[in-house]
Formats: sequence, C-alpha cells, structure tokens
Amino acid sequence: MSFKLDATTVVGIIHDGKACIGGDGQATLDKVVMKASVQKVRYLYNKQVLAGFAGSTADAFTLFERFEDKLNQYNGSIERAAVELAKDWRSDRYLRKLEALLVVMNKEKGLLISGQGDVIEPDDHILAIGSGGSYALAAAKAMKQSAPSLSAKEMVENALHIAADICIYTNHHLTLLELE
Repeated sequence: MSFKLDATTVVGIIHDGKACIGGDGQATLDKVVMKASVQKVRYLYNKQVLAGFAGSTADAFTLFERFEDKLNQYNGSIERAAVELAKDWRSDRYLRKLEALLVVMNKEKGLLISGQGDVIEPDDHILAIGSGGSYALAAAKAMKQSAPSLSAKEMVENALHIAADICIYTNHHLTLLELE
C-alpha cells in the first residue's frame, strides 16, 4: 500500500509541557475542492489525547473510533493503544484497506500511526502528515529551534499557514486543539 495523500496538512507539537495539534479544513476529491471547513483533528479519551488524520475521511473516522477503543482498553496509554491499533490495522482484512495516517498525542508523547504497521515517535516532539506535512514539519522545526519562546499553539498555527501558502491541497481554515 502506498501513501500519497494529496489531502490535507496536520501538524502536532509538544512544547513546554503543552501539546497542540492542528489541521487545515480543505477536503479535495481529485483536483476539486469539495469542502473548505472539514475538521481533521479531535479530542479523544476525555480530552486527554489529541488526534488528527490525513487521508480518506470515512476511513479516518473508523480509525479514530478504533484508536479510542484501544485507549479505553489500555487505560489511556497512547503508546500501547497505537501499537495494538497498528497490529490490527496491518493484519485485519477490513482495516488493511483503509487509507489514512493518524497523528496522536498527549502532553508527553506524540506518535504517527500507519496501516503498514508503523508507530513512530519523533525525537523532537513534532509530527506532520498529509500533502503539506513536509512544509509544516520544516516550518515547525525551524520555529522550535529559532523561536522557542513561541507556544506550541503558535508554532502549529504558523506552520499550518506556511504550508497553506505552499501546498495546493491545504487551506487557511484551521482547527487547533490544545492540551495544557
């Protein structure tokens, strides 16, 4: 399965004891903007976990539900829930067909989860996915290094705006969620 997601930009940062995740609102179908205000990030597990997706919307909602079930099963441990979801996603005949990537985080840890069985925790607590993910990731890394006085929320917002200026599949209609 190949993940070329011309769909969105989601970026998450953990900084100074706070976590923030944000996503743009553009939903595209091939080369057409279908909606400008999709919410691609959400709170999970009693607002203790943030999650965002890139890819098929219906697939992502299925994965959000499965991930939240795993969070409940493993008492909010995002690492254990992510590993178990990735194992199911890779081995389950139905789930294997889902095309999306997830970013999940709490105030201590951020993870990227894929259908190929990947669970990746970056060294610098910055995650980005989607077609504008590389642009947002570069912008967020630069801000975290050169402007550490910015809050996690300010870094996420700025990174998303930079990605939206560059990526045609990303817009400026942002949703930002925080854990303090």
